[in-house]
Amino acid sequence: MKIVVGLSGGVDSSVAAYLLQQQGHDVVGLFMRNWNDASVTLEDECPWIEDSNDALLVAQKLGIPFQVIDMSELYKERIVDYMFEEYQKGRTPNPDILCNREVKFDVFLDTALALGAEKVATGHYARLDTLTQPDGTETYRLLEGVDSNKDQSYFLCQLSQDQLSKALFPIGELTKPQVREIAKALDLVTAEKKDSQGLCFIGKVSLPEFLKQQLEPKEGEIVEIFNTHQAFHTEQPTFISKAQELEYYAKKTTYEKSDGKVIGTHQGAQYYTIGQSKGLGIGGHKESCFILSRDMANNILYVGEGKDFPGLFQKVIKVSPGEIHWIRPDLSLTIGQSMEVMARIRYRQPLSKATLYQLESGLYVEFLTPQSAVAEGQFVAWYKEDELLGSGVIS
Repeated sequence: MKIVVGLSGGVDSSVAAYLLQQQGHDVVGLFMRNWNDASVTLEDECPWIEDSNDALLVAQKLGIPFQVIDMSELYKERIVDYMFEEYQKGRTPNPDILCNREVKFDVFLDTALALGAEKVATGHYARLDTLTQPDGTETYRLLEGVDSNKDQSYFLCQLSQDQLSKALFPIGELTKPQVREIAKALDLVTAEKKDSQGLCFIGKVSLPEFLKQQLEPKEGEIVEIFNTHQAFHTEQPTFISKAQELEYYAKKTTYEKSDGKVIGTHQGAQYYTIGQSKGLGIGGHKESCFILSRDMANNILYVGEGKDFPGLFQKVIKVSPGEIHWIRPDLSLTIGQSMEVMARIRYRQPLSKATLYQLESGLYVEFLTPQSAVAEGQFVAWYKEDELLGSGVIS
């Protein structure tokens, strides 16, 4: 089978290519150049140059064809512009999830198929298997990677059945140490290379500096809300229906300037996210202050002291109807149905018990344990055992 491997210049995709070659496949290495601007990266030079060179050296070592494709224009349009728009609205996007849906398993996949490939492989720590339905059709199941420390299924939570049907994740059955051992045994240049950090295909960036490219700085106030705030000490309301209860707990706490005290200034609410504590320049507190809410219209950040501050937590998360995505459409809920799942709202977060409720107004994810720092624009993903069933954008 002809398979195009997305060679990123890292150890994971290098070993993925080797494993497929060992299985007798016709492997082609393809490097995506998605970013050209080194001015916002924290490295001394634009990381894509080094990554591209490493990918080439790996391809040469394995004796496989290698190409570089420039997708920077498309990446800017689909990922970077989207990020600017989301931050401007006061939402927190996840570019890595979008990059997989919009770039790696969309345009990159189309490019690979145009080269005559049947499948595209990446170095994700995730697994795939298939289920034969009663009508004889095959359904693809996206499973967590064997290495629980490196599982990257969350980043693939927006993929469709069609995309999964053409995907391969060769290292999903391995642990990171095993992957590095294989690379060392082959004497690959990527064997000891550190894992990439920062934004997908851009590298480690200063987010405020990155956002300042399009979003102008504008000084605003930082208002501290105190634990005595009345919103945190209301009596348990009485609900006439489960739907009413879900709507109530999914509603985010809002604040007014008069609810607290001005303790500082910032350079623009659009540069920050819910739950952030670094970069605020707030002193004189026993514990760090965390962002509870952003008033984008008035450019105000509301903060509370301590990671256990009540305003940081939310029990129910809502996903609007147009933002619900089922990897397993055959398991999707109809209005009035519910499902017990395990869920997370960010990468590396331990899975938590939750119940999904499908209402006409959207999908509600009720967590057994309230979640900290829930931000609009993030993705909530839900699992049954080790299978990722679906995801949605938090509204």
